[in-house]
Amino acid sequence: MSDNQFSIDDTTFEKILKKKTEMGFDKKSWDDWFNFLISSKQPQNDIQKIMEKANYEKWYNSWIKNFSLNLPDIWNEHSAKELTPSDNNLNDSFDTSAIVLGRGPSINKHNHLEKLANSDYRGSIICCDSILIPALEAGITPEKFPNFYVVTIDAGDDMMNFYDSEVVNQYGSKINGIFGTVTSPLVLKRAREAKIKIHWLHCLFDFHEGKKSFNQISGLMVRAKNHTNGLPAIQTGGNAGTSSWFIGWRILKCSTICLIGIDHGWNENDSWDKIISSGHELDINLDRNNKMFKKLFPKIYNPEFDCTCILDPIFKYYSNALKEFISRSPDRLTTINSTGGGSIFGDRINCMSFEKFLQEHPK
Repeated sequence: MSDNQFSIDDTTFEKILKKKTEMGFDKKSWDDWFNFLISSKQPQNDIQKIMEKANYEKWYNSWIKNFSLNLPDIWNEHSAKELTPSDNNLNDSFDTSAIVLGRGPSINKHNHLEKLANSDYRGSIICCDSILIPALEAGITPEKFPNFYVVTIDAGDDMMNFYDSEVVNQYGSKINGIFGTVTSPLVLKRAREAKIKIHWLHCLFDFHEGKKSFNQISGLMVRAKNHTNGLPAIQTGGNAGTSSWFIGWRILKCSTICLIGIDHGWNENDSWDKIISSGHELDINLDRNNKMFKKLFPKIYNPEFDCTCILDPIFKYYSNALKEFISRSPDRLTTINSTGGGSIFGDRINCMSFEKFLQEHPK
């Protein structure tokens, strides 16, 4: 034991403890956390810092506006915490697995929607908003899969398109919607029209700034009425797929989460024109033989599925964040990548075919 000792007051210790929990180290030792803080493996590389700053500057005004307009509904509607199963339900006969559905190209390439629709799976279905309509149209409905959820965390009005369909109206009353407090009111209006049950949570993006942060201020405002204990808060990784993974184990208390359609990368044979002109709004004017271009768009080999994918700066940000979160998740959680490709592999990630996963979870 070292003789180097120091003292801190209770308030400071409480802040440090909160930060340790926020970073996913609540069940790990202080030594593990401190080693992570000084490790070169931290995900806060230059590209990620740039992406976080750009997102903050682009969306901050929308976050404030949307939250302000949503606040009366937040006070009067349900917390996502109400979706957490009671301890009495978490018994040996309860399937505590979930499948997260994303919109990545692998979900169509491997016919994963059709395979899921025809399966006897009985765990939870967590749809990213962008795949909701295709999933329902494929037969993945809350009538067949009663534990059915859809997730929206983006602030853009265009997310409304993901709910604008007659098939959503048909099944909406049996769908649990999980929405960030900064979601566009237009999106929520459309979800309510479809009779989707609204459940609220906070999306963390500046909590580390302390009392002056929007996360802190909005949290206090929510607790001012009805939600006196506050709403659940999750790190989003900047996208609905990572948010859905967090919701699966932190809110729904699932012990196993399977990912399909969460590629976080482009196929190796996708054209550069397609990659650069994607919805990621990349304004990059570099020669493709330039070293910087190759650094921004690296090709990576996925040994688990024997394939190569291409990352752009945004997918690199998404991929690094999700993989880091998975590596720090509790030991009770198993994360399975069944996409058949993409960039999500490595520490604490089990890769297997979707067919094999469904065979192992026929409850």
